[in-house]
Amino acid sequence: MIGLKSTLNVIDNSGALLVECVNILKNKVNNGWGSVGDEIVCVVKKARPISAASQASVNAVKVRRGDVRRAVIVRTRKPVRRPDGRIIRFDDNAAVLLNNKREMLGTRIGGLVNADLRMKGWGKIVSLAPKVL
Repeated sequence: MIGLKSTLNVIDNSGALLVECVNILKNKVNNGWGSVGDEIVCVVKKARPISAASQASVNAVKVRRGDVRRAVIVRTRKPVRRPDGRIIRFDDNAAVLLNNKREMLGTRIGGLVNADLRMKGWGKIVSLAPKVL
């Protein structure tokens, strides 16, 4: 359950490390709370430092502190019950940054993601993730 002012770790290689949710982009069926697979608008609170050598490279840092970006939630601390009765809970809240065309900003994902993303139309994120739970 991600709400306003929630902080999330960024698990892609876009350059952001920590983001803060400022809006949940979905139908208001859950009173403004976001869960796995929901799109959010977030502000980059912490980013990797940009060096002069990395600016010229192909995989340069794509975001800076203070940038407003879209993201998709990939894991939450709130326990989620599966239809078979299992309850899945992660250690942290995490997101993957997107551009305005709903494409991933980074090219890699470093960490676990929830399997429910595949059902919600985020198959690209699931295919790039090293482990799906």
